[in-house]
Parts: sequence; C-alpha cells; structure tokens
Amino acid sequence: MISISIMAVTGLVAGCGSDGVEPAAAPASSAATATITNCGSTLSVTAPPMHAITMEQNATEILLSLGLAGRMAGTSYQTDPVLPELRSAYDSVPVLAKLYPAREKVLAAQPDFIYSTFTSAYARDAAGPRKDLAKLGVPAYLSRFACEDPATGEKAVTFDGIFAEIRQIATLFGVPGRGEELVTGQQARLTSAVDTARSHRGTSLLWYYSGTSTPYIAGQGGVPAAISEKLGVRNAYGDAKQTWPAGNWEQIAQRNPDVIVLADLTRGGDGDSARSKVDFLRSNPVTAKLEAVQAGRFITVSGSSMDPSVRSVSAVEQVSAGLAELGR
Repeated sequence: MISISIMAVTGLVAGCGSDGVEPAAAPASSAATATITNCGSTLSVTAPPMHAITMEQNATEILLSLGLAGRMAGTSYQTDPVLPELRSAYDSVPVLAKLYPAREKVLAAQPDFIYSTFTSAYARDAAGPRKDLAKLGVPAYLSRFACEDPATGEKAVTFDGIFAEIRQIATLFGVPGRGEELVTGQQARLTSAVDTARSHRGTSLLWYYSGTSTPYIAGQGGVPAAISEKLGVRNAYGDAKQTWPAGNWEQIAQRNPDVIVLADLTRGGDGDSARSKVDFLRSNPVTAKLEAVQAGRFITVSGSSMDPSVRSVSAVEQVSAGLAELGR
C-alpha cells in the first residue's frame, strides 16, 4: 500500500525537544521530495512541510509527538484535554476552530500540508475534498484507517498500522529518526502491557462507548478489537461486523461480560462520561443485575484513545492495569 521515494534529504534535525517543539536552530527547509500512495491517491511533498494544519486532535498529537509544533500553521477539533506532556507545544499552535475550520479559514492559513485522521475533515463544508486541495498545490493526507474508499485503506485497525502511519508522517516531514524513536517507545510500552495481562487471557470485555437507551459498543475492526487481540481477551461483541454497532441491554445481559470498559468522553452527551455510564448501569433494572456491575468491574479509558492515535497504546496500558487491579 505504501510507496515512498526520497530523492535527497539534507540538513534534517537529529532530535527534538522534550516539549514537542523543535530546537531554535532547526533549519527552515530541507531539500527533499517524498511521494507516497495515500488512500489510493498519489501524495507528494517537494520539501518537508513548514506550515501544516491538523484537522483534529489525533492528527495534532501525532505531529506534536514528533516535535513539529514549530511547523504547524494551525490545529482544530480538540475533543479531550491535550496530553500533559504536549500541552506547552500545543499552546504554541494557532487554534483555527473549535470544530472543523471552513475551507476559507484553512486556505487563509496558507498551509503546505493538511493532515486528518477522519474523512469528515475533507467534506465541502470543512477543508474541502482532497483532490480540490491538490489542485491548489496543498497535499492533504488522510489516515489509512479512514479512506474515502475503504478498499484503498486498512480493513481493520492494528498497532502495526498505527506505527506505520507515524513513520510515514515522520518521513513526509523529513524526520524519520523521530518517527522511529516514537514508534520504538510505543512498542516497548505495548510489549510491557501485554506481558502484564498474560494471566487474564480469555476474560470477556464489553467495550461501552456511548449512549444509554441505545448503547454503542465496540465490534470488529477498531482500536478495541486490536487491543482485545493483543491482550488475548475476548470482545463480548467480537462477532459484530460493524466497528461501533448499536447494542441492546437485554442482549448484553445475556452475554454477561466479565468486565466493562468505559469510554470517558468529554463532549457532554447522554452516557458520554464514564461516571454517567456507571450511574446508568447501576440504576437500569436490566444492567444492574450484571455480575460486572454488581462487582464494580469497570475499567475507564479516554474516548479519544479508542481512535487510532498515539493515545491507543495508553488504552492498552489502562486495560491491562485495570485487569490486574480487578484480579480477573
């Protein structure tokens, strides 16, 4: 799926500051051309981007984790508090909109690269279609897990796929060493979390994302499925073909999961926060009888970590640690 051609790379920065910002001595540009196949389309940069825009938090935190805050012309669509270690770098980047910025706002920032982890960022009422941006000379990258045509991307989220995307973005920005360093660190954390959970293999988990009257839970293909596979636990809805199917409480009660993983969402909707989920589960006559609810076998993870991002490994760590604490 990926084809990368580096013509020449000179003057690249060997490392980055611990706060996610490049050292002051970083060069203004590098003589490099990178061409990749991204979601079925050819995407090229004639030099490492210096005025990039990220269209939502997951893309933002990947660039910040690569130490590229100084090369960002704007960010948007913050869904959760920014990771503490990235906060100072994030504060140095202009926020273009609370949600998606309109096309005019995007173009006014004069980007030389746009990065999104969701197809919706390239809707006509947002940044606009990628092909239209390409005609304006603006490369627009879309995550391999959200391609306009699913056949051109990844069929399911995997950690190898997340790491490949990080490496690819690092290559486009001319900092492949930073990408490798970031991936190596995440791989080490992943290995440690998997080792911690070895005694809990076979435990059944219900991944409860949102909603109360109609609960949305994790099925196949998403980050929860990838975590379940890594940890050797059983996804209570692993037979659902959709990534986030609508469930019903009677069926969930029949499946009687050992543990319930709660997505803690900050958007304020019905059943979004972990606290509101617990309150509902304990008050609803059907779910109140679940063994996991009666025993308080809950594990909380941030909602954004359930999307493919640098946060996804932290969700593995939280579930692994939670299982150890619950003794399952």
